[in-house]
Amino acid sequence: MLTGIVSALFAACQTSPTEAPLSKLNQEIKALFEETAGDFAMAFRLLNDTTQTLLINERESFHAASTMKTPVMIEVFKQAEEGRFSLSDSIPVINEFTSIVDGSTFSMELSSDSQEELYSRIGLQASIYDLTYQMIIKSSNLATNLLIKLVNAKAVTQTLRELGAADIQVLRGVEDQKAFDAGLSNTTTALDLMLILEAIATGNAVNREASTEMMKILGDQYFKDLIPKYLPETVRVAHKTGSITGVQHDSAILELPDGKRYVLVLLSKNLTDAAAGKETIAQVSKLVYEYVSSLNL
Repeated sequence: MLTGIVSALFAACQTSPTEAPLSKLNQEIKALFEETAGDFAMAFRLLNDTTQTLLINERESFHAASTMKTPVMIEVFKQAEEGRFSLSDSIPVINEFTSIVDGSTFSMELSSDSQEELYSRIGLQASIYDLTYQMIIKSSNLATNLLIKLVNAKAVTQTLRELGAADIQVLRGVEDQKAFDAGLSNTTTALDLMLILEAIATGNAVNREASTEMMKILGDQYFKDLIPKYLPETVRVAHKTGSITGVQHDSAILELPDGKRYVLVLLSKNLTDAAAGKETIAQVSKLVYEYVSSLNL
């Protein structure tokens, strides 16, 4: 009996001060996921102490929805740094794109886009920076396709591999119905999105100057009803959301007033109730924020 007690005490002494709270957070988050009809994944990493990492279904594949626009932004900044163009250069705003399936053309529909203003500029010019900004903050599908036409989807995926993201795939632009019907969609994992955002947050996506500018763009995100929903206004959130039928995603870099910084990615699919899925994501974000706030670093 005494031997058992001593062994238990020794094991307790080997547990790091934050291991038990992190385990508790893991249990609380999994309980929330289980209460909601659908499938979820999560990746969390505290940038001040990367041993503070929590992963749930982190390698499971999800339709990327609009989270793929962050990788496109990285590639735009990378090619600008390489001198292929300047972010201030302007390109024609057109509405004709090529399917990756058979080369046939298709056009975007305003009814399925969240950024109306750009459609009034078809036939005119827009700067590459402005298109990138609109692609992120209001998730413009038209801007996305114009930029993918500029930088090439294969180049986007190759850059992601260089950043250590092994599974994420950017195959095409948006609304390529023939590709969708053929099962050719952009996919991601929570882990890969976390690695990509971590690279931006630490100045390692392209370079420090580009990463800082990308942080600013992500910080102007218009849609704030997921990760930021229950957080204090003093928390800076630079993020990109994504949604299609049955899917709600958010992926963010967060900074607290005391200097703590973390990356949080929350993905979902097969949701039968979109509102419930969004609420679960917002509640999980709140739990993570409360955990990070409680840490003494």
